[in-house]
Amino acid sequence: MGLRHLAFGIFCHSPYTRGMSEVWTVRRLLEWTKPFFERKEVDSPRLSAELLLSHVLGVARIKLYTDYERPLTETQLAAYRELVRRAGEQEPVAYLTGRAHFFNLELEITREVLIPRPDTETLVEQALAVIKSQPGLDAPRVLDLCTGSGCIAAAIASRSKLASVVAVEISPPAVALARQNINRLGFAERVTVLHGDLYAPLAELVDHRPFDLIVANPPYIASGIIDALDRSVKDYEPHSALDGGADGLEIHRRILAGLAERLVGGGHVFLEIAFDQGAAAKQLAIDAGLGKVRIIKDSGGHERVIAGQHLPNQAVAR
Repeated sequence: MGLRHLAFGIFCHSPYTRGMSEVWTVRRLLEWTKPFFERKEVDSPRLSAELLLSHVLGVARIKLYTDYERPLTETQLAAYRELVRRAGEQEPVAYLTGRAHFFNLELEITREVLIPRPDTETLVEQALAVIKSQPGLDAPRVLDLCTGSGCIAAAIASRSKLASVVAVEISPPAVALARQNINRLGFAERVTVLHGDLYAPLAELVDHRPFDLIVANPPYIASGIIDALDRSVKDYEPHSALDGGADGLEIHRRILAGLAERLVGGGHVFLEIAFDQGAAAKQLAIDAGLGKVRIIKDSGGHERVIAGQHLPNQAVAR
């Protein structure tokens, strides 16, 4: 039986058939969908089911539990059935709902951008820790390269109330989405989204002072292994935001090459990397003249961020 027919079959005994008393309630749908998603190896099966169902009903997830016995209409049931089918074919739930959560922020998401992931929160946490602990960083200037959906810029602005962030993105549709997210979240006065390639659009700024921090989640998948990624990634997420060149570190090299003139003396840089790129990325950072270079692991124990400081012989004036 094909997936389309199987997905239809989950509701073939629908209570909407005349003369039947049993109904498809929120509870029953969640109880059925969770094991179905487990069989189809959908990430976080219960959560995914809740996100899809709350999306169809137009309510917050918590509302599902206060309306546990709520029956769905035929239209709602058909919409949910279709989303379940597509999720079972590995289409990411964030793209199906148009929403993703990152650092307790809800972001609008399209297939033009990568889906924000918990691993990237490690980078944000490290940046915020520096802002909080380093004297003189009450109102830091932050540069976020390869901003995508704007998730990193938004997260930093949400937790550092006096921070000003410049976010740069090369993809025009991603720029539009990032600006939309920043505006909707209320950070437009402190976050500027620029269109262009890495440092190039900084020429548009009136304020040309160097930054206190530079952060980035650049493409870091080696070109040759993209086709081996999970279907949910390779078939749906934008390859331009995945492909980091032959060894996955092409964009990192370009970022590191331009750091010196864009960071204040003692300024910090945090770049996300793949779990197996730590040693190579660390050497690149050292070769670029960064000091105090270190590798930071994410909550799963995987190497996730390369960090360092700009320590010139003569510190750049603030």
